[in-house]
Amino acid sequence: MTDSTEPALVPAATLPKSPPTSIPRLIVVLACAGFGSTFALRSVEPLVGVLARDLASDAHTVALLSTAFALPYAFIQPVLGPIGDALGKERVMSTCLAVLAVALTLCSIAPDIGSLFGLRMLAGAAAGGCIPLSLALLGDRVPMEGRQVAIGRFLVAVILGQLSGSTFAGLIEAAIGWRGVFAVTAAVAAIACAATVFGFDRTGRPAARRPAFGEAVTRYRTILRNPRARVLFSAVFIEAIAMFGVFPHLAPLIEARGEGGPREAGLVLAGFAVGGLLYSALVGLLVRLLGLPRMLIGGGLICSASLTVVGLAGTWQVDCAALTAMGLGFYMLHNTYQTQVTEVAPKARASAVALHAFSFFCGQALGVAVIGQALLRFGQLGALLGCAVTILALGIGTAIALRQKPAPVAFPG
Repeated sequence: MTDSTEPALVPAATLPKSPPTSIPRLIVVLACAGFGSTFALRSVEPLVGVLARDLASDAHTVALLSTAFALPYAFIQPVLGPIGDALGKERVMSTCLAVLAVALTLCSIAPDIGSLFGLRMLAGAAAGGCIPLSLALLGDRVPMEGRQVAIGRFLVAVILGQLSGSTFAGLIEAAIGWRGVFAVTAAVAAIACAATVFGFDRTGRPAARRPAFGEAVTRYRTILRNPRARVLFSAVFIEAIAMFGVFPHLAPLIEARGEGGPREAGLVLAGFAVGGLLYSALVGLLVRLLGLPRMLIGGGLICSASLTVVGLAGTWQVDCAALTAMGLGFYMLHNTYQTQVTEVAPKARASAVALHAFSFFCGQALGVAVIGQALLRFGQLGALLGCAVTILALGIGTAIALRQKPAPVAFPG
């Protein structure tokens, strides 16, 4: 409930929306941006073993390249949120994609592991301006009744980026080397940047203004007073640890079992993206048939079962099938959280989505180290059983916590 001393927030339905004809164009442009950023995100994970050998490092250290990307992605969000609200989400997104393309180009000529870590950090910070601002734009332009389906359609490109990035890196590394992989990711980011520069509809776009970071801090505090917002931000933090912490460790685990290298790891990781595509194809039907509580419980059950199968350390083909199911279950959870967070603060969606992304990528960054230690201490089965129990409890717990109708945040003045 909102504080009765504060004025009621303008309902989301009364906020200006794009004409229906412009929504497909918007989704296409945002899809290009989402594809470019996630293609870079997942491309390094199948290369952990190769990078460790070429750069004279150990696999556990190289696996932290995922943390080097995710942590700046998270910590840039509280800054990008108010900048996006002030300068325009489209402008900020184009700039971020340009920086991402430059950073990835420099990754392709990095002389040592230290330089690669620094450049991955720059790339992660730049990529942080793509998906969160895309979600905020969809929240601005698409009415709530069609928003989960619209976000689900946008996620097709995000998932295809993950699928193409991990699969491409694993399959092509032997032919072009890891430096060639980074060069291709840079080219993809550059194309995505061009799509946003020339593709956004600029009619009616408000003039840029100076970011008010003092007001931004007040907005963040106000958003965090909303119990529903706290549930959503906590949920994606826990979800990211339990689901993504194992991804950078899959390649070394598969190699340790004598089942292959980057190719097999890339195909296993591609399974997760295939499951996400399956979700995107079914999202309209799932929303109608299940509703919010059953969507979350079902997603938790599927993810829990899939993590247990991966923990049993069968063949890489079994791991691939399990990750396909996991991708379906994950997006049943995550897309529901994403949709709900776009309605937490309709007058400051970029800020609300920024806090959401901050929580999610902090979880991803922490998860790599947490699961790495759990694998060393408890083994593959023990570590992943812990993840399975956690994600099941999360699905059930959030289904209960989010049953009530959302109460939008009310801002002072």
